[in-house]
Amino acid sequence: AESNRMDCKASPDPIFELPAQCLTPTPVPIVIDNGSFQTRAGWAASAAEFDSPRLLFRSVAARSRGAARSETQIGNDIPNLEPLRWLLKSQFDRNVVVNFEIQELIFDYVFTHLGIASEGGVEHPIVLTEAPCNPLHCRQMMSELLFECYRVPYVSYGVDGLYSFYHNNTQRNIRPTHTGLVLSSGYHCSHILPVINGRLDAVNCKRVNVAGSQAASYLQRLLQLKYPGHLAAITLSRMEELLHEHSYTAVDYHEELEKWRSPEFYEREVHRMQLPFSGKVPGGGVSVEERQERRAQQLRRLQEINARRREEKLQQDQERLDRLLAVQELLDDGLLDQFHKRLVELNMDSAEELQSYINKLQLAVEQGRQKLLHSDGVSELEQPMDEGDGVALMDPDFPEDTLPEKPANVVQPMFNMAEYHQLFVGTERLRCPEILFQPSLTGEDQMGLMETLQYVLARYSPEQQEALVSNVFLTGGNMQYPGMKERVERELLAMRPFQSHFKVTMASQPALDAWYGARDWEGWISRQEYEEKGGEYLSEHCASNAFIPMKIAKPVPARPAESSITTLTLTGTSSAVSTVTSALTPSCSTVAADVSVVTS
Repeated sequence: AESNRMDCKASPDPIFELPAQCLTPTPVPIVIDNGSFQTRAGWAASAAEFDSPRLLFRSVAARSRGAARSETQIGNDIPNLEPLRWLLKSQFDRNVVVNFEIQELIFDYVFTHLGIASEGGVEHPIVLTEAPCNPLHCRQMMSELLFECYRVPYVSYGVDGLYSFYHNNTQRNIRPTHTGLVLSSGYHCSHILPVINGRLDAVNCKRVNVAGSQAASYLQRLLQLKYPGHLAAITLSRMEELLHEHSYTAVDYHEELEKWRSPEFYEREVHRMQLPFSGKVPGGGVSVEERQERRAQQLRRLQEINARRREEKLQQDQERLDRLLAVQELLDDGLLDQFHKRLVELNMDSAEELQSYINKLQLAVEQGRQKLLHSDGVSELEQPMDEGDGVALMDPDFPEDTLPEKPANVVQPMFNMAEYHQLFVGTERLRCPEILFQPSLTGEDQMGLMETLQYVLARYSPEQQEALVSNVFLTGGNMQYPGMKERVERELLAMRPFQSHFKVTMASQPALDAWYGARDWEGWISRQEYEEKGGEYLSEHCASNAFIPMKIAKPVPARPAESSITTLTLTGTSSAVSTVTSALTPSCSTVAADVSVVTS
């Protein structure tokens, strides 16, 4: 298979008009799937025109240090990511939002392109995805941004993988309560999410820090090692595109690698990727007339350069001559003190030395004028060049002129530039998706996805395990490789007991189903609840994280005094101290030891 195409260039998103049906009778919610690779945003309206996200763009901002907000480019406003790769910033650290300045720019971009003027606030409720087991601090900052900065009336948070899970279960007419195992793999990391009786079991969630970005980086390293002459052309953007369009998951990795040893299999399965290149070969196919025309153009350019430099030199000499003549006039007028002062400034010793310089400059000015007058009719190459006029006779734009003329009857070997700029992508097609199952291929010291799944299953009873594996669900953009479902089924067959049953299903649209699922869910946090219960508060629903509030440690009561005298003197003080302590406790960083921390 051959692929010869230009690099994908992003086209700017249109700025939509705010639809009237999204305002009446009540403001329609805005659904934002805040992904670490791509942001998807649209309306939760029932009309057919709103059935898909209105905006899909990369979750990056090109912002240099100290640049104004207006100078920052977001998502599809960046036509080509590679020249600005060093400027790109994301709101994510792995899959958790930590850079809220960039997140605010992303929200501005979404609201502006959906037709909402956010200066006075956004009147629409917001449905937003977040990471599994999202840290309370991150949710607190996000709620603060939405409620305080944009003045939104309601916010609902949910996990993208769970939204996709419930959306597909509804499509397949599976009745609640849902139990299953969600395998979600995105851009920065992958997750194992066990769902028991319709609720996420947060304690047993696990994260694997291998996903699409690591696969693209691995592919880039493999091809740069294979083609060291094309280092600059093997960019990360091209590798991401190649990964999405040409990679596949091997059902049996070692058996598949053995197939690639066969020359026939290799010829049939290798993909040839054509890199961009310039087809012009120096000296090839240039006629005599074209060579003469180029030489004439080169000669004219040299004449213009020499004439310009002579004019500049003549002007400088004339200005210096005028200054020296002005000093000589001081002597003629009898102003000796000023004359000697100016001589010292010019670093000259006597009037004779001044006169010598004046004579030389007058001669140089006269010669320069004569050359300018006669240069029109005389070839510049025949004239002796002035000092500083030594420009290179050969322009680097015309390298073929340096080559010796070859007789026409000599057969020159043909060098195929197109073939030189081809990448043969063979075993790399399956080696890169394989890191999801074997992170050790890239040097990562952690378990693969299926080993982690086995570890999670081992924490449940046999009956619960049977229920979980009866609905193993694959979602996320990094799960779209051909053969992924078959590979997971083969791995499950190897790890499950003999003749036990399991079922693996793939999301109908692994990259978009989180957005479609988010349109159907509620669980709103109102502004009043945010002000009463704090920014980390979460209104739970079946696709959300579990809300584990932070418990504040109570102050230890004062120990009883030993004598009645000390009791009388210290009672007021101790009560005052305890009052102050209790007043300060909520703002302290003291956290009770029984706060559940979900490790992933």
